[in-house]
Amino acid sequence: MSARSQEPVLFFTAFEPSGDDHAAAAITELRRRHPNLKIYAWGGPKMEAAGAEIIRGAIDDAVVGLPGFRKINDHLSYNRKIGRWLDKHRVTVHIPVDSPAANFPICKLTKTRGIKVVHLVAPQLWAWGGWRIAKLRRRTDHVMCLLPFEQRWMEVRGVQATFVGHPLFDHAPILDDPEGVRATFPDSPMKLAIMPGSRPGEIKNNFHLLLRTFRLLRKHRPEVTAVIPATTPQVEERLRQMADEIGGWPEGLHMIIGDADLVIDWCDAALAVSGTVTLQIARQHKPMVVVYKAGRLIYHLLARWLIQTESFALPNVIAGSRIVPEFIPYFGGPERLFVEVDRLLSDPTAGRLQRQELVELASRFDGRVAARGAADCIEQFAGIEHRDPVEAPDTDEEPLVVQTTVGARRGATGSISP
Repeated sequence: MSARSQEPVLFFTAFEPSGDDHAAAAITELRRRHPNLKIYAWGGPKMEAAGAEIIRGAIDDAVVGLPGFRKINDHLSYNRKIGRWLDKHRVTVHIPVDSPAANFPICKLTKTRGIKVVHLVAPQLWAWGGWRIAKLRRRTDHVMCLLPFEQRWMEVRGVQATFVGHPLFDHAPILDDPEGVRATFPDSPMKLAIMPGSRPGEIKNNFHLLLRTFRLLRKHRPEVTAVIPATTPQVEERLRQMADEIGGWPEGLHMIIGDADLVIDWCDAALAVSGTVTLQIARQHKPMVVVYKAGRLIYHLLARWLIQTESFALPNVIAGSRIVPEFIPYFGGPERLFVEVDRLLSDPTAGRLQRQELVELASRFDGRVAARGAADCIEQFAGIEHRDPVEAPDTDEEPLVVQTTVGARRGATGSISP
């Protein structure tokens, strides 16, 4: 065989915007070290911009819960096309990124062809569906974990794993403000950030509840103001439509597109839908209340039998205790949320104690840069000699910064809109 035919070839597969983010960061770091490395990807625009050769763009909004028939049919079609592509192309290492339901069948295709499989982002089997660990053992050689407890959880169940760090903790919050957006934020003695999520299902399930909670806060404390960092113009439009359904946009509530880090820096406390954004808030050590409204019938019939963790909010899962108030799953109205948010805004001791816990939590990510850890692991399994490029003299190296979907700026308007 020629030397060229033996060169390592990487194949990334991702199906969600967050997966596109994680993969792009790793690809950027690999390209930095190995400019000529062959990297293919079934993925999105950020992976392509990072230097991967895209086989097909497959990034779509994530499905939370059970997928519908159309989504299942789409992925069956993807599997057939990927199988045919693999028959024609040599691959050394397959890197499936998040989305275990979509990636597990592809891992079967690659493993049966003798390709090493190294997962980027551990499937959250510790939260639900733990019986799938046997499938993961069969369909992976290694798992790169983003959360500090996941490595141990995997290893005691027979899955090799490495904690590489989390991209949100790779760099400082993005607080540069060239457009002067921060100057337009309302100034008040009680400032609340409201994080309604970005996925359609999250917004549909939770935003009315968040609005009613804010209205109750304003009724009891008229001095409270809030800002929502909508992730996209489409999300902003949807939020306004939903507000119109229950009486219109409340006084004192403002919205901006993007700049979530600026909003978190401005606020005294946050009310957030459960998700990665809670780690973005934790990174700035801001007190929070976390919620996820669920359907009572579906939960009692199905979800309660599948869920395996006592806590759902990521700060609590990482800490191993309830350091932030969480209401997950939540079936009630705004009253209980009001009590907890009001306590954080009005009681300095409550906020200070939570901030202390969040400082300790954030320290668990110290010393790691996720993209570099992922690149190290991929090099090992691809048989690539580690090589750092020569840096320019007298230049302090900064950690690799990749703006993620959560909190990335998307057409900031330069001012907030009430």
